[in-house]
Amino acid sequence: MTTVSTPAGWPVTEEAARAVQDGLRTRVVLDEPGPPPGTGHVTGVDVAYDDERDLVAAAAVVLDAATLDVVAESTAVGRISFPYVPGLLAFREIPTVLAALDALPCPPGLVVCDGYGLAHPRRFGLASHLGVLTGLPTVGVAKNPFTFTHDDPDTPRGSTSPLLAGEEEVGRALRTRDAVKPVFVSVGHRVSLDNACAHTLALTPAYRLPETTRRADALCRRALREAAVL
Repeated sequence: MTTVSTPAGWPVTEEAARAVQDGLRTRVVLDEPGPPPGTGHVTGVDVAYDDERDLVAAAAVVLDAATLDVVAESTAVGRISFPYVPGLLAFREIPTVLAALDALPCPPGLVVCDGYGLAHPRRFGLASHLGVLTGLPTVGVAKNPFTFTHDDPDTPRGSTSPLLAGEEEVGRALRTRDAVKPVFVSVGHRVSLDNACAHTLALTPAYRLPETTRRADALCRRALREAAVL
């Protein structure tokens, strides 16, 4: 487990954080398809918080994209680096997530975040932020649609409907299980929306949420429990 300090110069106000978002979001790459589903590595990242102890734990779990077997995993724990502000959650999570990724013994390949990419009020959620900082292809797969509207997809697995900000498609509601609530997929960086949805379906053979998210969620919760008794 890696212990993380808040980086020097990290934003401490909403105004400063939004200025960072404005400076970085122009670097998001939207014209690359990304790696083909079922090839190479795919890595899930997730975080868990202990607000009473001012701790955040991040996990990165690398899967073989063809078999979904675990290839490698790592965790990092640090102090919460930013207050809770909707739309700025990346500033609470990025330092520990980067540390967990850096601790991996192998390349992560595509990174799947439990959150948003372009499906964000400022079009720069955690998946986009992480992708720009690392250069890795990233996808956001969220449990809820945030502030955007969508029609309910058809019942069968694989059905989609646009996630809309006005007339702009910022992501898709994707049915990963027949007749089960959809997940909300958006591009982070260096991946097309079609490919992001295809990856999400490849990662959901048995459950609503991607295996990457399920494994990373369990691991970061365990890391937080272990850190809390140190």
